[in-house]
Amino acid sequence: MDVKIFDRPDIQDFLKVLSGLDKDGGNPRVKQIVHRIMSDLFKAIDDLDITPDEYWTGIAWLNEIGAAGQAGLISPGLGLDHFLDERLDAIDEALGIENPTPRTIEGPLYVAGAPVSTGFARLDDGTDENGHTLIMHGIVRGADGNPLPGATVEVWHCDTRGFYSHFDPTGKQAPFNMRRTIITDDKGGYKFRSIVPHGYGVPPGSPTEKLLSSLGRHGQRPAHIHFFVSAAGHRKLTTQINIEGDPLVNDDFAYATREGLIPSVIEREDEASMHANGLNTPFAEIVFDIRLTALLDGRDNQVNELRKRATA
Repeated sequence: MDVKIFDRPDIQDFLKVLSGLDKDGGNPRVKQIVHRIMSDLFKAIDDLDITPDEYWTGIAWLNEIGAAGQAGLISPGLGLDHFLDERLDAIDEALGIENPTPRTIEGPLYVAGAPVSTGFARLDDGTDENGHTLIMHGIVRGADGNPLPGATVEVWHCDTRGFYSHFDPTGKQAPFNMRRTIITDDKGGYKFRSIVPHGYGVPPGSPTEKLLSSLGRHGQRPAHIHFFVSAAGHRKLTTQINIEGDPLVNDDFAYATREGLIPSVIEREDEASMHANGLNTPFAEIVFDIRLTALLDGRDNQVNELRKRATA
């Protein structure tokens, strides 16, 4: 039955009331956002003839997402994180700002307070028996292209089972395993030893997987390594690189793959390379230089200080 009530004056008045627009006090920005979101939801119910059963199924799913702590997981899965990045790119383009190193999504599994070292760090603790040694290094450069000594490179990734320390359901990993903060050396360089991470999927049977399955989609991610990079006088960069050759590089459920963020993986088997890195077995090498952008009128117009991030 084609019955629509959204445009009725009493419904429009009701939207203003529920959003607090008919009252003084409160937060004007919150009122504006709630009014728009509720208006869009009311109109969707009208246009799509959403039934009470469908509506309450959605409410039950939201309760499941909250109870599972997976709002930060379904957000990239529904493309919201990628859309925010695209908007930031468009804003930068309008301002004439070029990003030589692309931004991409943070994801929900960062943990603050990782151990700090200068120049070099060992990320893994050597307990992952399936790990293939990785040496990754590069130069952090400023907006002028010059190396940035003293820049901060925060790096984190999962193990070969797809689990991150602090979020490992098996409890196997020690705190801050595969998480470090590296201060670049006097030449702007950073380097770390770890293992090549594997991809992972959303928890089986989770509310995130249920929704993705209803959309005919999978919940798998390619192998990747996360970075926060910051330095005085520059905007903080949130990015991640994908591991070249992973079959899901261009089929990431979180839509984080971007051009310029799939560096080559070079397999080193020669004695000279192994000796130079203090190893006696072959290893994978990734070289990834990072270039930051300058503050905008003395401030970082893209950093999100209010996002809740896990602490140790």
